[in-house]
Amino acid sequence: MSPWGGLKLLAEMLDRMNIRQVLQSIGLPEQGSNRGYPPEQLILGYWISLWCGASAICHTELLRQDRTLAEIFSFKQMPGHRAYSRYFKKFNQRENQDCFSSLYQWFFKRFNFDNLTLDFDSTVMTRYGEQQGAAKGYNPSKPGRVSHHPLMAFLSDHKMVANCWLRPGNTSASNNFLAFLQDTLGKLEGKKVGLVRADSGFCNKQVIEALQSRKIHYIIAARLTSTVKYSIIRHKTPGGHHRRD
Repeated sequence: MSPWGGLKLLAEMLDRMNIRQVLQSIGLPEQGSNRGYPPEQLILGYWISLWCGASAICHTELLRQDRTLAEIFSFKQMPGHRAYSRYFKKFNQRENQDCFSSLYQWFFKRFNFDNLTLDFDSTVMTRYGEQQGAAKGYNPSKPGRVSHHPLMAFLSDHKMVANCWLRPGNTSASNNFLAFLQDTLGKLEGKKVGLVRADSGFCNKQVIEALQSRKIHYIIAARLTSTVKYSIIRHKTPGGHHRRD
């Protein structure tokens, strides 16, 4: 018996998706020893830990002794937290980018939808202790504390994450947006983006020109500055009359 027996359904779903073969094909870093766990097992094992409620890498130890769970996923043994820590250190930024891009493309190609609405957003994540890449920047909830400022893209209609970059806390909302947009469109290869939506943090000439050059429709909120107010007041109707509403 196992409290995680319900994961049998997820195991069957992953088998139907041939997920192990997919992970083997995306260029995961190889293990340096024949005694190490196969790379695809480490990735799957970590996903399973997250599904079971793990919120820190040390929580993976709770599943290590669960023989039923290992049998459900055809593992000889569930990896422990040291195995995950050693393996994840093998990834560098280039390998992260290559592996995740391949995985995203494989994932989205298998969904029969198109003409997507793509939402861009950024948020502030306060950090405690020493976190790599954390820096002091705009932090409305904890002024003066270091943070990360991730940039994210969502498929609005389908409630899915299309892309995410982790950035230092001292970056602006639209920082590196052009590279992020190109990367996101690459992950959605073969899909049409019909509309991009973003908040006022992305309202600048560079972002708008990038979307217009790709002929992507967009809705971007703008701060109500004096220039914007003046433009609204001076806006004319097609007949040439000033609008009063």
